[in-house]
Amino acid sequence: MTRFDVIGFGALNLDRLFKVNRIAKAEEESFVIEHFETCGGSAANTIVGLARLGLKVGFIGKVGCDQEGEVLLEDLHNEEVDTNGVIHSSEGRSGSVMGFVDGEGERALYVDSGVNDLIDSKDINMDYAFQGRFLHLSSFVGGRSFQAQEKLLSVLPDDTKVSFDPGLIYAKKGLAELESMIKKTDVLLPNASEITALTGETDYRKGADFLVESGVRVIAVKLGGRGCYVTDGIERHTIKPFKVKVVDSTGAGDAFCAGFLYGVLLGKSLHECGCLGNLVASKCVMKMGARAGLPYQEDLSFLH
Repeated sequence: MTRFDVIGFGALNLDRLFKVNRIAKAEEESFVIEHFETCGGSAANTIVGLARLGLKVGFIGKVGCDQEGEVLLEDLHNEEVDTNGVIHSSEGRSGSVMGFVDGEGERALYVDSGVNDLIDSKDINMDYAFQGRFLHLSSFVGGRSFQAQEKLLSVLPDDTKVSFDPGLIYAKKGLAELESMIKKTDVLLPNASEITALTGETDYRKGADFLVESGVRVIAVKLGGRGCYVTDGIERHTIKPFKVKVVDSTGAGDAFCAGFLYGVLLGKSLHECGCLGNLVASKCVMKMGARAGLPYQEDLSFLH
């Protein structure tokens, strides 16, 4: 039974972001201009983006019994994300990220995974996990949660599709280690660096074609300030970005995923899905944090 449009499965982090004059290198100093605290986690950001666009969504993740965990859950509730798939750990701390953002919106992130990396497949309610039209996955730092995702996909029913945002952490594992997940993926959402890490191809277009030949139905390659490249092996489109002032690039890729999947679920063309991904990402980067700038359905009403 399908109850949701998308179920997300990934890390939940409290993001502590520092606006700095510049990102310091080793043995250098810089200074903090402003400090922000927001909720994050790649798949969670995408799920919040989809919720704001009017889709019915749920989430699988793990939090500790601490103040950070309460904040993370409250934020999901406020965004109308179903949290019945979130596991509560009696031990350990909730995940957090310390991020430094410069005047150009570029960033450096330091992840403290906490209980995010302690998810076992036996912790997951399988019935809940497969109640969405799509299961959307993003990366974890640790191996245990990665193995839980692999186990989940090994029993994936035929009527549940998979979208996968691997991130560089997973992409660096290489195609051989990710093969079982890639083969189950309908929509793959890497950036250009991740394509290279996965396939060894420096040309992301050739890498994308290779992955389509490996069984992925659709690939959307995030190109940052250059927009995106989308292909299903038949159509190929390079789509220019929307020109906006970048305040913070944190969560831009997650926002792109939300816009792209929104288009897929609405039955839009491949080109339209790429445009929607670029549009939602452009809204995101205009504000600090991964979620503050995510648009609502009415913000996209001109597209309908």
